[in-house]
Amino acid sequence: MITVSDVSLNYSGQPLFSHVDLQFVRGNCYGIIGANGAGKSTFLKILSGQLEPTSGQVSVLPNTRMSVLRQEQNAFDAYSVMDTVIMGNRRLYDIGKEKEALYAKEDMSEADGLRACELEEEYAELGGWEAESEASRILQGLGVPVGLHQEQMERMDGRLKVKVLLAQALFGNPDILMMDEPTNNLDINAVNWLEDFLLEFEGTVIVVSHDRHFLNTICTHIVDIDYNKIKLYVGNYDFWYDASQLMQNLRKNQNKKNAEKVKELQDFISRFSANKSKSKQATARRKLLDKITMEEIPASSRRYPWVSFSPDREVGKDILFVTNVSKTVEGVKVLDKVSFTVEHGDKIALVGDNEAAQTALFKILTGQWEPDEGSVKWGQTATFSYFPKDNTEFFQDCEDNLVEWLRQFSPDPHEAYLRGFLGRMLFSGDEVYKPVKVLSGGEKVRCMLSRMMLSGANVLLLDQPTNHLDLESIAAVNNGLEAVKCNVLVACHDHQLLQTVCNRVFDFTPEGALIDRRMSYDEYLEASAEG
Repeated sequence: MITVSDVSLNYSGQPLFSHVDLQFVRGNCYGIIGANGAGKSTFLKILSGQLEPTSGQVSVLPNTRMSVLRQEQNAFDAYSVMDTVIMGNRRLYDIGKEKEALYAKEDMSEADGLRACELEEEYAELGGWEAESEASRILQGLGVPVGLHQEQMERMDGRLKVKVLLAQALFGNPDILMMDEPTNNLDINAVNWLEDFLLEFEGTVIVVSHDRHFLNTICTHIVDIDYNKIKLYVGNYDFWYDASQLMQNLRKNQNKKNAEKVKELQDFISRFSANKSKSKQATARRKLLDKITMEEIPASSRRYPWVSFSPDREVGKDILFVTNVSKTVEGVKVLDKVSFTVEHGDKIALVGDNEAAQTALFKILTGQWEPDEGSVKWGQTATFSYFPKDNTEFFQDCEDNLVEWLRQFSPDPHEAYLRGFLGRMLFSGDEVYKPVKVLSGGEKVRCMLSRMMLSGANVLLLDQPTNHLDLESIAAVNNGLEAVKCNVLVACHDHQLLQTVCNRVFDFTPEGALIDRRMSYDEYLEASAEG
């Protein structure tokens, strides 16, 4: 359906990728991956025709309808939710409005009648009579209730607008569906519904996502942007990752064998080149040496930060006791008589649509907020470190550079130590002298994780730690939380992280009640599906 021929793109005079030759065919789902800045979203724009490549071309089969997930949340504020979704098939929407205008005329001419007949025929062919029911089905699947389908978009909150725009992209059975981070801000039920929808989708899907579980579930192919090249691999994300690691190891092993052979030959040549009886052998080995080339393994654009938590001491038997805690925020009760005890070895996932409850609980546990009623008691040996969802207060109006900022949280104030620590968190060279107030979202997250690692705490509280991170950084956080021998409470949208790290689930209802389940995240999802 889409053919990419010798496509290259230069950005600020430097090649972002070059000589790309790919084909995207019907019935497959392609996940585009790569480090931040590698060009994932840019390549998606080239495929969709929003951006022209520096050279080469992208061709799409004629009479092919392409649907692209829009990112402008306020672009449809003047329209109803239903109209916004149906605009996913712009031709169908325009025909419907033209029909309405014709039928609204008090005196229809003969030409109007003929035009109306033409429109009715095309409207039926495009599935117009089923349009509203299809749009409603998609909206409900994504968690937008029927009562909001005729509301104006300007009255919808941000999370619902995201779902409506996603419904718009999915509407009308397009031939090609392109989406950039479609799971952002979606609750788990909406993500599960989207996965099922895409698994049944018969067209071509091309998606950029940082959600590893999502990519593993839906993808038949991985499009990897690395080494300034774009390559296509068969399989899902895990298959690509395992294969890429294997290939990297094979290359390293082959280079090691080559290096050993080169050294052996060089030793022979140096020992016997002056010996007449051995000169022919030395000459032969010199020729062999010339043929052995050390295969260069190009430096990947992927960089994995070092995320490792080391508690200063093991937590004792008494860790945390929460009793009948309630909290009302801006007139809404977000926590209602919440009680639980954290025990040794608990790693707890905070889940559910009520993210306000999760954040409120974290702020009460850390002493930033007082509960309206109830109590929180920490054990004497428990020390906590908190990763807030909103880290603005740590960086806003701060004139410190990275070294100065990190020093206030470090037991070792020496610059060499701080620079070494920052280097492992992917801040190298003069980057460590950059003012923290100009850091990107992902860079600020890595700073906050550094602060946690330096704390030596034995209870980690994390509210959405994977926001703004690329796949490599998410994997590093996942590995760090999985390996640490201490208690963890984490609110997160990353399915794989919750499944591999947590052994207990806190599900907050919309009313603020807590459902405590001692099980893995996948077991919780299965139990929830069964009702």
